[in-house]
Amino acid sequence: MQRRTFLAGAAALSGATLASLPAAWGANKLEKQKVAIAVGGKNLFYYLPLTIAEQRNYFKQEGLSVEISDFAGGSRALQAAVGGSADVVSGAFEHTLLLQAKHLAFREFVLQGRAPQIVLTVSKKTLPGYRTIADLKGKKIGVTAPGSSTAIMATFVLAKAGLSAKDVAFIGVGAGAGAIAAMQSGQIDALACVDPVATRLERAGVVRVVSDTRTLADTRTVFGGDMPAGCLYASQRFITAYPNTTQALTNAIVRALKWLQSASGEALANTVPAAYLLGDRALYLDAWQHVKEAMSPDGLMPADGPATALKTLQAFDPVMQGKTIDLAQCWTNDFVKKALANVHA
Repeated sequence: MQRRTFLAGAAALSGATLASLPAAWGANKLEKQKVAIAVGGKNLFYYLPLTIAEQRNYFKQEGLSVEISDFAGGSRALQAAVGGSADVVSGAFEHTLLLQAKHLAFREFVLQGRAPQIVLTVSKKTLPGYRTIADLKGKKIGVTAPGSSTAIMATFVLAKAGLSAKDVAFIGVGAGAGAIAAMQSGQIDALACVDPVATRLERAGVVRVVSDTRTLADTRTVFGGDMPAGCLYASQRFITAYPNTTQALTNAIVRALKWLQSASGEALANTVPAAYLLGDRALYLDAWQHVKEAMSPDGLMPADGPATALKTLQAFDPVMQGKTIDLAQCWTNDFVKKALANVHA
């Protein structure tokens, strides 16, 4: 009786009715109600489904009490999970491959982004005569954090041009105001970033875009195939010990993805925290149009996605070169398929 009362109260708080809730909601007892999620740059569109699930109370409606810790970049969020201070990471899929190479078993269980959304830009101030990627040799490139997905994308683009990470200096500048300030002040010569930061700098006339992965077509041009991006992943130990909790997390994210497919820009801007708008609502809505296609419509991993991610890492990362990676151990669609059968936005 107490559980039913709690769940009904959570639904009322969100403005939902019991009829609109997932059919499987509450069917399986959660092994773990309190879940700590680590993320690197929560304000970015890259992690938008996580924010929507939080703001629209989808986690609460699944019976979860979620604590989200925001770090300077995805690599820092990963470290939190490896160190045990976080249960789950909202981060880049390729990190599961890097972890397996280090004999750590982590698995993606719901995809948030089907394109990385990362944009490599160069400063018009410090590189006015920029012509090709080769011009970045010896320059400072801003990334959210060393080892993050922004650094991975930039390193891959450099590798395609015959440069390595040793040919440049990667500078961690965060995911928001710090990145913008670093570029505007001339502290960095290039920046690998995600919207709305990219659109903000482009609109201001501060940068020029030299490589873009905000659309599926551009992503395939850069990576040669579908490149999975943001996802929820956790240690295999967590998933095995808490399958119902993992399912509840998946349900919430899938509901968020379905909501994003039909939500208007105005509805989105009214849902996210005001700070995410960077003081410019119109710009935020414009940036959303740039990346909307990159959101996964259903949470499913694309068939060729894991292989594309592995090929990307092996192109430049000595840790991955020559390593045998069992891709099947790095992801699963099982939880998403169950969610799609029962979850409604």
